[in-house]
Amino acid sequence: MQLLLPDIPDAECTPLVRQLLDIIHLQQERIKQLEDEIARLKGLKARPRIAPSALETPPRPPRDPDAKRPGSAKRSKTAELTITTKKVIRLVDKPPGSVFKGYEDFVVQDLVIQPRVILYRRERWLTPDGQNLVAPFPADVLPGSHFGPDLICYILHQYHHQHVTQPLLLEQLDQMGIDISAGELSRILTEGKDTFHQEKAELLPAALAVSPYIQVDDTVARHQGHNGFCTHIGNELFAFFASTESKSRLNFLEILWRPHTDYQINEQTVAYWQRQKLSAAVMDKLRRGPQAFVDTAAWQSRLRALGITRPRHVRIATEGALLGSLIAHGVSPELVVLSDGAPQYDVFVHAACWLHAERPLARMIPYSDKHRAAIAKVRGQIWELYQDLKKYRQRPEPSRRPDLEARFDALCTQGTGFPSIDGVLKEMRAHRAALLRVLDRPEVPLHNNLSEGHIRDYVKTRKISGSTRSDLGRQARDTFASLKKTCRRLGVNFWAYLQDRVRGAGQIPRLADLIRQKAEEMPAWKAVAASQA
Repeated sequence: MQLLLPDIPDAECTPLVRQLLDIIHLQQERIKQLEDEIARLKGLKARPRIAPSALETPPRPPRDPDAKRPGSAKRSKTAELTITTKKVIRLVDKPPGSVFKGYEDFVVQDLVIQPRVILYRRERWLTPDGQNLVAPFPADVLPGSHFGPDLICYILHQYHHQHVTQPLLLEQLDQMGIDISAGELSRILTEGKDTFHQEKAELLPAALAVSPYIQVDDTVARHQGHNGFCTHIGNELFAFFASTESKSRLNFLEILWRPHTDYQINEQTVAYWQRQKLSAAVMDKLRRGPQAFVDTAAWQSRLRALGITRPRHVRIATEGALLGSLIAHGVSPELVVLSDGAPQYDVFVHAACWLHAERPLARMIPYSDKHRAAIAKVRGQIWELYQDLKKYRQRPEPSRRPDLEARFDALCTQGTGFPSIDGVLKEMRAHRAALLRVLDRPEVPLHNNLSEGHIRDYVKTRKISGSTRSDLGRQARDTFASLKKTCRRLGVNFWAYLQDRVRGAGQIPRLADLIRQKAEEMPAWKAVAASQA
């Protein structure tokens, strides 16, 4: 039972009273969350989830009553189908004197799912000199495998694309007449995937070299019974997943840094150290002597030799050296990293998501009519500014920039009299440059929906299949999640991609090459690359 707070007269509503009301409100919300958790554990029905933010579901424009509904245009349903079988149906009992007038076509699509077991009888010959010669396998037989390429592609597609669990997939194959063990199924899903792992490893370096921005997000990814994290990096052309034990800034830079192994000290490294307020004495030590190190062992040996052992100094120094290596290998120092505002992603040029900035207001539960009105007013102001920033992104006009900046400042500096609302506005003001990044870089989105959408599919897999138990399993999960999402971004049929790679046909270009090709076809990206050159 929730207690209703009485209305407090304005004369008695001091800042202390408002702060106490916010504390009561937060406690009530926490109690509700704990009640929901108890209900979930007991298998009871929880309260309905809060409605999504208005920024995430913008209103639809008014529809012209005379216009056709989108997607209702007529098209031939069979124009793109390949006819595999033609059957002529004869008309019997024709009346005498009937005249043949051709055919009336009717196309039926069907699917043939049945096991096909092939016995290859390979000739063996004994040569005069005592050698045993055996006829080679056809090209479509995978070396050393008793399972054909179509079956392997089907298993990979069902598991990684359709989220079918291994027990269900094993049962399904058994019912289809395929004799396969649980261990063999697991091996098909995880082992011998070096070709796919290599192609996944090519995605991130290729994308970083041509992208003006990336979007990032992370989620929990348990492994071998321990908590870990999966980081997503992507944009319009690719998706890259990497599971690790932490989600620190150092971890994020190490993900971007792969497959390189060197550490470098250059201008960008020193600038980063200065921003992070690394001790001047430590910087002076590091700037003397060698400025490049071939691998982690050499870098750590250098730190020990200089007597740099404090965890904070080691962390900041290492982050700067990784950043310097990335830029030395061609990553632009002007690369924009769009995130939900998490501090570990504040490297290069940072941009923040407007939906995450507004979300605390959407989730806020008002405790009085005045509080409700204040929340609605501020959310309306944010929504109006957001819409104008979207228009600016579509058609950048430098003359509009001062007005948009002034409106943002007026929004964030206003006093509502409610500490909870003022705290959200203060947080937005602290991230002013990141939230207004679109004024400098119109090619960067205003929200992080793409990254959240990509990682939501990963979360679905985690909820269905649970945590990974082997390193090969975790690697395969990250690899196929990356390849599947990248194929979708590039317009590549994932089933066709699997068929091509499992058979080794090479008809579909490398995904990294397609990323570079698509980037060349995007005028906005080319303009940014030219300006940064």
